[in-house]
Amino acid sequence: MKIFHTADWHLGKLVQGVAMTEDQAYILQQFIEEIKIEKPDVVMIAGDLYDRSVPPTEAIQLLNKIFKQILIDEKTPIVAIAGNHDSATRLNFGSDLMKASGLHLVGHLENDIEPVILHDEFGEVHFYLVPFAEPSTVRILFDDDSITTHEAAMAKIIEHIKGKLDSTKRNIIMGHAFITKDGMPELNTSDSERKLTIGGTECINAALFEPFCYTALGHLHQAHFVANETIQYSGSPLKYSESEVTHKKGFLMLDLALDGTVSVEKKLLVPKREMRIVTGFLDDILQHKKSDDYVFVKLEDEGYVKGAAELVRTVYPNALHIERLAVFAQMEQQSATMNRVQMDDSELFELFYSEMTGKELTADIKSIYTNVLQQLLDNEREKQEV
Repeated sequence: MKIFHTADWHLGKLVQGVAMTEDQAYILQQFIEEIKIEKPDVVMIAGDLYDRSVPPTEAIQLLNKIFKQILIDEKTPIVAIAGNHDSATRLNFGSDLMKASGLHLVGHLENDIEPVILHDEFGEVHFYLVPFAEPSTVRILFDDDSITTHEAAMAKIIEHIKGKLDSTKRNIIMGHAFITKDGMPELNTSDSERKLTIGGTECINAALFEPFCYTALGHLHQAHFVANETIQYSGSPLKYSESEVTHKKGFLMLDLALDGTVSVEKKLLVPKREMRIVTGFLDDILQHKKSDDYVFVKLEDEGYVKGAAELVRTVYPNALHIERLAVFAQMEQQSATMNRVQMDDSELFELFYSEMTGKELTADIKSIYTNVLQQLLDNEREKQEV
């Protein structure tokens, strides 16, 4: 069976206030062309189809167009799940009706997870679709008060799936989560993807997925495998932040053999506009060839340059951010702490507390803050579903 694995489309995404819909339409049309050439048996989309729970109209129209091309024009089934950016309720609407057209889209996690069964020349392939769900949701769903972390939640879900897993079939699982080799925190190479939780409880041990031939993941924007090549993040099809400029974007093409072994090939996509960093003195940058690329400009000029942004945009009209390295270096010297833009809510509160009181945050206060913040995050996600 030939499978396309993609994720994190983030339709409706704004980068530095710039709408990416035109660029997303361009890159997804390339994806359609690859479907026409390679003729996969199924397309897997591992969450975050949209960038927010209430996407703009143009994002909804784009997804509708792409799904129509894949399902109707190319007659290729889709299996997809909701990610942490999606509204599970909105994606779940009409899902039973859409199965007839080959669209198997799961928004809400259910406590009775049945596989989507597709066929190739060798027989059945079972796809288990696990949409993003908070530990609190899984705790209630399975009536298990011991579930307090994302790893415990995933362990419970997989325990449930294993109870009905047919080991004579080829089994694939799809999820949207932060999976690491040992379940320990690791660096996320993209700052455009927000953390799922606070306090390091979002990481899930890759060993949980051992029963499956292949694990198709979404959430992390850089394509990579975890522990072994049967557990893969496809990455996002476009760059969505300065931290992603070195990423190679595309999707994964899989060949699933009769014995359940999987070969994986990375297929690159070429964006309409590249996203990159431009560094140099203003006078030199103004001599560059005009480009429509999305750029983050870092000026080496030490003194203030009047109208620098306007001048830069005569060469790079789509410049997303412009900063002077001298000013940035001075700010770093003034503070030995990490870049506040990269801090999560808990880290920012700890820094704020220290600056306001002159004391270090105690474990008791940090625990109270963490619990309250997590409740607020859970409540906010619940409100988005209404």
